[in-house]
Amino acid sequence: MALLLRTFTRQGTCLFRPQFGILCRHAVPMGTTANEEMNRFWAKNNKLNRPMSPHLTIYKWSMPMMMSITHRGTGVGLSGGISAFALLALVLPGNYPYYLDLIHSLSVGPALLSLAKFGIAFPVSYHTLNGIRHLFWDSGKGFKIPEVYRSGYVVIVLSILTSIAAIAYM
Repeated sequence: MALLLRTFTRQGTCLFRPQFGILCRHAVPMGTTANEEMNRFWAKNNKLNRPMSPHLTIYKWSMPMMMSITHRGTGVGLSGGISAFALLALVLPGNYPYYLDLIHSLSVGPALLSLAKFGIAFPVSYHTLNGIRHLFWDSGKGFKIPEVYRSGYVVIVLSILTSIAAIAYM
């Protein structure tokens, strides 16, 4: 809406007339920069003695907050990892069996191999299960605080169990 108002308040636009003044009375002129807007904002807040917004450090970290951050992080990590894998598959010489043999020749121990498998399986299972949880929320179910915590613990436990099952299967 603000972009629309700024567009129509430019000089020479057909709506920049006195009879349409109600449309652009509160619009910010296009000539201002972000720095000028920020300075105007802080000057107004200082003049009105408004406090600064609280920083993240004053909040008590809760399980839903951590799960939300983790869900976003796993989503970004998975999309970045898939994109990097696809790009590398396009530009690297050789084929898949060559790189699979290269990994086998490294002779990493079973503990490190299981840890690497868990590092791949957990973000996939967590992001999928937490996405299903969000689908339930989209239907309007599970918004009471005890239900939010209960469903969060279920997602964490199921993510760990499905990751372990995937490692045992691979």
